Parts: sequence; structure tokens; C-alpha cells
Amino acid sequence: MRSFARSLVMAAAFTFAAVAHAADIPKIDQASLLKRIEKKDASLVILDVRTPEEFAAGHVPGAINIPYTHLPSRISEVADAADKDIVVYCEVGVRAEQGAERLRENGFTKLLHLDGDMQAWQAQKRPLEK
Repeated sequence: MRSFARSLVMAAAFTFAAVAHAADIPKIDQASLLKRIEKKDASLVILDVRTPEEFAAGHVPGAINIPYTHLPSRISEVADAADKDIVVYCEVGVRAEQGAERLRENGFTKLLHLDGDMQAWQAQKRPLEK
């Protein structure tokens, strides 16, 4: 039982540390992102780090899908976006923070996290692509 409790405490500490570190990734609000999408802003890449099934059910217009667990092996797919703003999102934020951290570890610096992620995007009835 002590081993389980110790493991639980360590997992919680690791999660808190990861979230706290990722928390310094600036947010972009939904309205600002939508304006950039409507203007077809070429300096913008929208990265959905959810599963392919979640992505297929509906995503932010123009987003590309690389699940956060696949980012290390698929980082080359966004290599040409190193000088662009990369907006990362998932369903509620945890995977987006982890994905943004993987990108940062690979030298990406212009990272933004969609405020409220997909859950808030849908709640505000923002446009979706399928």
C-alpha cells in the first residue's frame, strides 16, 4: 500500500511540474484565432494533438492532426513551420500542454495554446471542419 501511495504522490508531482512548466506557453483566445483563420494568415499553423478519431469528429478549420503521442516521431511534418506561430490544442488542455512541450524541446519557440481548447471552441459554437 505504501508503494502505491508513493507512486501516486510521485505521479501527481510529475504532472504538476509538467503542467506548471507548460503553463508559460502563451494563450491565444478563440476570437483572435478565428480572425487569423478568416484572414487566411500564412504565418499560422494550427495543430490538433487529439486522436485521429477525435479530429475526424470535428476540428478547428485548417488544423492538422498529429496526436501528441506521435509528435516525437512525426516532428518533421511541422519542421517547415519553425518560423510560424503554432497554435496547439486538444480537448481540454492536458495533451496540448504536453504536445507544446515536445515542440519546445525540438526548438520551436513561437507556440500558442488555444484558450479553452476544443471544449470551449464547441461551447462557443465556433466553426468546425470534418
